[in-house]
Amino acid sequence: MSQSAFSGKRIVILAGPGESTDILFHALDREFGVHRIIVETPVSQKQLLKRRLEKLGWPTVAGQVLFKLLIAKQLEGSSKRRLQAIKQQQQLDSRPLPEDRVVRVSSVNAPECIEQLQQLQPDVIVVNGTRIISKKVLNSVPCKFINTHAGITPLYRGVHGGYWALANNDRAHCGVSVHLVDPGIDTGAIIAQALIDPTPEDNFVTYPLLQLAAGLPLLKQAIRDALQGTLMLKPAPEGQSRLWSHPTLQEYLHNRRRTGTR
Repeated sequence: MSQSAFSGKRIVILAGPGESTDILFHALDREFGVHRIIVETPVSQKQLLKRRLEKLGWPTVAGQVLFKLLIAKQLEGSSKRRLQAIKQQQQLDSRPLPEDRVVRVSSVNAPECIEQLQQLQPDVIVVNGTRIISKKVLNSVPCKFINTHAGITPLYRGVHGGYWALANNDRAHCGVSVHLVDPGIDTGAIIAQALIDPTPEDNFVTYPLLQLAAGLPLLKQAIRDALQGTLMLKPAPEGQSRLWSHPTLQEYLHNRRRTGTR
């Protein structure tokens, strides 16, 4: 169906700032016309570090920081050409968001965000890259909250689901999920899932872009179905539900030696 088929329907994006949000907006705006993008201020690096220390302990967090400084930064630099090639091949538009449609809030869970949602009265809310959304926000408006997750849930919840699947020699679950949002961490009911097929050129920093590209058609169909009242859910794949975090330097080097995962 064309954008005109959904004229009058209000699609609102609830997101954190970043390139994936820019790409998501332009893809959905071409298809449906996005009414507004509510962008939250991300949690500060200091707060994130404090939370990780409380949850994981300093040896793990120190290893994660070393991985980011010694591996991830290097991969970001060496993968620029591959990232650009993926964008071109998949027609991903990463131009900045149009400020006239952006509403900025301190947090998705702040009263100001609830107020904005209730004023906008969206027909569908698309979530991308926010902190965990509270039940109060999810219940504040009578519509579906839909998220695209870079991993096959519930096996690869949390972050870097594509990387961890490959590191576990689990290519059959290296992919992306589109799911309803609930107050848990990537625990909402599954709408659709798709696999990615990384090339030898791909690595830790390119997997998420491949997952986003694979997830966009699923997300568009989920939005169409939600707007038409025909949204269907699918059973979760068999396996252990697990929440994954950022790799440490030691884990990354071990996985690279063992499976070749970059």
